[in-house]
Amino acid sequence: MRLTVLSDYSLRVLMYLGIHDDRLCTIAQIAQSYGISENHLMKVVNRLGQCGFIETMRGRGGGLRLGREAQTITLGEVLRATEDDFQLVECFGENNMCRISEPCQLRLALQRALKAYFAELDSWTLADIVRNRKALSSILDHAPT
Repeated sequence: MRLTVLSDYSLRVLMYLGIHDDRLCTIAQIAQSYGISENHLMKVVNRLGQCGFIETMRGRGGGLRLGREAQTITLGEVLRATEDDFQLVECFGENNMCRISEPCQLRLALQRALKAYFAELDSWTLADIVRNRKALSSILDHAPT
């Protein structure tokens, strides 16, 4: 399973804001720090705002900040909000046409694995992954232009 770009960039935006929780940040700053497109980040920021993970302030002097405390945002929650499909195999879906679904144990194994995956991600908060704030900040704040 691979995360979408939306999830990847969402986590990066949240990490940046978690590191810089003492000030408002801009999309341009975040884009430059990671070397990614501002246009793409606008879509990401919009989604994160709709989900309540961040607050956006428009106008001169505006910017972004976390919408909640970093220790209340779990990685599992972010991925559930940004990923559209956790249907690992056909038999997870409503239009299951697999001929061996009834006796097959693969579905059960994958359901348990997905549950364990989210249990682990739900145990990690944004605060946990930005704990090494100084090292992260030194890299992100000195990114090449």
